[in-house]
Amino acid sequence: MKNLKKKKPKDFFAFAESVMSKKEIKKAYSKADNMIFKLKLAELRNNFGIKQSDLEGFSQVSVSRIEYRNDIKISTLIDYIHACGLGLEIKAVPLKKSKKEEFVLLKSSI
Repeated sequence: MKNLKKKKPKDFFAFAESVMSKKEIKKAYSKADNMIFKLKLAELRNNFGIKQSDLEGFSQVSVSRIEYRNDIKISTLIDYIHACGLGLEIKAVPLKKSKKEEFVLLKSSI
């Protein structure tokens, strides 16, 4: 029996995009963005040495739900960020390279 070795693609993402439809690729990137957002909220809190149960105004269960949900209201995000002792700034940025500057949509400090 022959020992068949499968060739491993050098770039997994390039390979995946070559076999996926545009719709599937868009969905995958959207899902990845959501996962990264979730990780960043928990990472932010952890970087400041704050336990889920220590966030003022939130129960441990609600902090966990906030950090692992697919979407979040801006008002909830502001409350969460403030409970971490931080402010929040949301900017609109050009998608294409241009000389246009960023535009601050929301600035919220404690």
